[in-house]
Amino acid sequence: MSYDLEELGKFRLSGKILCDAREEMRNYVRENMLVIDVCEKAEALIREKGGVPAFPCNVSINEVAAHYTSPPGDKNVIPVGSTVKVDMGVQIDGYVTDTAFTVAFNPEGRSMTATAEHALKAVIDNIHSDMSTGRIGGIVETVIRNHGFKPISNLTGHSVGRYLIHAGTSIPNVATLATSKVHTGEVFAVEPFVTQPDAIARVDDNPQSTIFRLIRAKSVKSVYAKQMLKHIETHFRTLPFAERWLIGIVPQEHHLEAFKELLKSKIIMSYPVFVEASKRPVAQAEHTLLIKEDGCEVLT
Repeated sequence: MSYDLEELGKFRLSGKILCDAREEMRNYVRENMLVIDVCEKAEALIREKGGVPAFPCNVSINEVAAHYTSPPGDKNVIPVGSTVKVDMGVQIDGYVTDTAFTVAFNPEGRSMTATAEHALKAVIDNIHSDMSTGRIGGIVETVIRNHGFKPISNLTGHSVGRYLIHAGTSIPNVATLATSKVHTGEVFAVEPFVTQPDAIARVDDNPQSTIFRLIRAKSVKSVYAKQMLKHIETHFRTLPFAERWLIGIVPQEHHLEAFKELLKSKIIMSYPVFVEASKRPVAQAEHTLLIKEDGCEVLT
């Protein structure tokens, strides 16, 4: 899907806010810091700059590749010597941009981080309208393997849209025979994931879930579940949210029962935390790109 000038203006504003917030966050992340402090700082920066978080800030450490955000009262800290992915998104009137960076407190993590950034740059330098997504994946894989690491084979980039983080088309991180193509005016998040050469280089679902999304609204029994559902519909629509974003929406003593009712009724779904199958650390880099006839515009 391509967008008109007004819509592209909203994408560009979203990307500018996100870029500014990301660069401040690069200097914020420290060892022994509470993970929840990183999540809440990133989300607060986005709001201060005039944006709305498009999804909860993900802080995924070491072998955790994606989809971890702090639940309410999270006591986890960033371990000494760890590799930390910070994934952030902004929406302006629903128009979403998505970016990620890695902070590594160890030499191999820094090498993997540099590799992810090189792979992302190679895509930015080579992508153009009508390029197949399989060819883009080949660019990512070649750079990563040439640096002595492996790409995560079952994590992908994705098209983005209005109130949509994943708008239908995937951008693989390995060469494939995919015949889908990117076209002028479309917007894609490209996100190489890099792991160690002896890794399985796939992710598995962890039983833990910390990010949620509305599937469909339907009737619920309790007044508190109704109140919580109304807030989700009004503030998040089809975009992901964190449980901690719901604290205070209903009286504290009724929060858990209301939240569990929405989950049990399949009104909201949960995203599993993704963990590298052989428990090897993972690095990530990500930008959102507007496809042009002979290249791209980096929105973030």
